[in-house]
Amino acid sequence: MLFVAGYDIYITSASWSPFLSSALFCLFIGLSLYLSNRASVDNISVRQGYLLTTSSWVIISLLGAIPFMLYGSTDNFHDAIFETVSGLSTTGATILDDIESQPRAILLWRSMLAAMGGIGIVMFAVALLPFLGIGGMQMFQRENSDINDKFMPKFHYIAKRIFLVYFFLCGLCTVSLYLAGMDWFDAINHAMSTTATAGFSTKNKSILFYNNVYIEIVISLFMVLCSFPMTFYIVLLQNKFRQSLRTEQVVSFLRILVFYIMSCSLILVFSGTYDNFWTALRYSSFNIISIVSSTGLTSINYLLWGNFFQALFIVFALTGGCTGSTSGSIKIFRWQVVWAYLKQSLSTAVDFNRVVPVKVKQYTISSTAVSSVLVFVILFFAVIFIFTLLLSFLGLDMATSFSAVVACITNSGPGVVGSIGPDGNYAWMTNIAKDCLSIVMLLGRLEILTILVVFTKTFWRR
Repeated sequence: MLFVAGYDIYITSASWSPFLSSALFCLFIGLSLYLSNRASVDNISVRQGYLLTTSSWVIISLLGAIPFMLYGSTDNFHDAIFETVSGLSTTGATILDDIESQPRAILLWRSMLAAMGGIGIVMFAVALLPFLGIGGMQMFQRENSDINDKFMPKFHYIAKRIFLVYFFLCGLCTVSLYLAGMDWFDAINHAMSTTATAGFSTKNKSILFYNNVYIEIVISLFMVLCSFPMTFYIVLLQNKFRQSLRTEQVVSFLRILVFYIMSCSLILVFSGTYDNFWTALRYSSFNIISIVSSTGLTSINYLLWGNFFQALFIVFALTGGCTGSTSGSIKIFRWQVVWAYLKQSLSTAVDFNRVVPVKVKQYTISSTAVSSVLVFVILFFAVIFIFTLLLSFLGLDMATSFSAVVACITNSGPGVVGSIGPDGNYAWMTNIAKDCLSIVMLLGRLEILTILVVFTKTFWRR
């Protein structure tokens, strides 16, 4: 906030900024908490891990909403919370009707929220999720923290290198976008949004505003790169590239992405939507990569492609990137485990005495990890079902309700109906509906169980 306050005062030549007021308020709360809790903490238990994660994201979302209110960018606190949660969860859904009319400080703050959320979720996925064992992530505990292998034996070792990789990608993306045709302000904002796979843009029409194939290529490349596990790059830098679940994810992700893009490009050509294959490839590749990586930037209104593609983009949103990346949704590793479990179940259906392990490539997945993945996937779709019914009860039609919940829980941003699609936003919804979707965004970003566990009786029982 202090950084944005300085920038705001510099460009407006004012003597004060709402961001300075917000920063001082946050500083007061932060120092109060620090001074009242100065006892050292040697270890964090699983229970403390759940509570710390949930409470931190909720409190930061509340504090991050203050500048929107003080600057008058939102009409009420519900809108401010929605915009803040959307940024921190790297969803990219917005309630701003005219983004280009917003002060530059607000646009920068939105992008910084996305950048902070991106690096925060990477640290959460790499350091805390294996520790909590949510959604099968315990399978990556050895890869991320094995001391004998000397690969990231300590948390500060993980954090330092992930920060370096993250900011290197962000900086490289900024320079690339500037060279491709953006000005420095837009390049910085879109680089933060792209690296975090968040989807916030400084333009009402997102990337369509530029209509620049070079900008689309740069953003597509970095959306793919930021859908890889951040630890994958650390392995490459250490010249220790080897086969692992991490690299299997990357290979599977790229194969699925190529299949989606090539199939849709051919369909668009044969259906007559585009006259030539290269035009179809240009628009399908950018928008499919954007939705699969849960970024949400758009270079065209893909809803005009027809109902079939509306259904396909739901599938793309539910696919997701790799674990340990900034992307959201279910993610490739979990789909690999579900597919492996399905094959194992079919193999043993006719021969009950046959022992067939659940394997992803050559890696055997433990029964505990399989159960954890299945529980996560079931809960993921249960949340979609429950909140779709809730939004329908609040007055939204079923298609809009379902699309909004899927877009928010997968952190992909735009939906597949016109009112919340590439040319729409969430401003027209009721405050209660926005609050519900804010909860959905946090549930999706924090892997559902992290939040739900805190509300169980067992969690509070000593």
